[in-house]
Amino acid sequence: MEFPSIDPVFMRLGPIQLRWYGLMYVISFIITYLILKNEAVRKKLPLNGEDISDLLFYGILGVVLGGRIGYILFYNLGFYLQHPLKILAVWEGGMSFHGGFIGVIAAFWIYARSREISFWTIIDIAAQCAPVGLGLGRIGNFINGELYGRATDLPWGIVFPGTNGVPRHPSQLYEAFLEGFLLFFIVRFAARHSETTGVSGWTFVTGYGLFRFIVEFFRQPDVQMGIYLGYFSMGQILSFPMFIAGLFMICRICLREQKYEALK
Repeated sequence: MEFPSIDPVFMRLGPIQLRWYGLMYVISFIITYLILKNEAVRKKLPLNGEDISDLLFYGILGVVLGGRIGYILFYNLGFYLQHPLKILAVWEGGMSFHGGFIGVIAAFWIYARSREISFWTIIDIAAQCAPVGLGLGRIGNFINGELYGRATDLPWGIVFPGTNGVPRHPSQLYEAFLEGFLLFFIVRFAARHSETTGVSGWTFVTGYGLFRFIVEFFRQPDVQMGIYLGYFSMGQILSFPMFIAGLFMICRICLREQKYEALK
């Protein structure tokens, strides 16, 4: 199957090019704002529209800075040590989810301290937004023909540009479905069926760690990284601890709730 002829630029205004990838993030920011506002009202948090906008700004800043630093440290440190000016060339690509995740955690901790709001409450409502950005971002990756999968002979394999005619897994779409669509409803379900602080946040961590670990078996590893121990990519090495930590914390929270109910 040939890669669909999709122009990554959906609108041209003179020298200005508006790309689908950027549009995906704009849409995700809008949806994120609406979810944050809705959850703040539902949980009766002391956050007005301006506070929500600030929270979104902190999150975006954490994603960008953390994602860039994470990519440099986890995926291509040698290159950037040799070409330090390239660190600022974010338009050339190079972002890491795991770095962005750490950046967001740090940003939300600062925000929670400054507003005197529970950090874990912020994490719980933000966890419902993360799959939106992940899913739309992966669709943007697919449109750009980047971060494609490993070679396959399955009928839905796609010949991406620059792959020498070899059909590959559309792993971006796998991720869009698992880490975006499916994970959104799982976290949303957890948020609606448990008011216990931390459940939504750790559900996201567990689900993402599991889904990313699975999809990495179909995704083409970064050229400069390759495979470790003959099987595992850097993405899997970084994601598996998320799955284990999340599963442990959910079990711990459930056991704590059971003990609390038994003492009533």
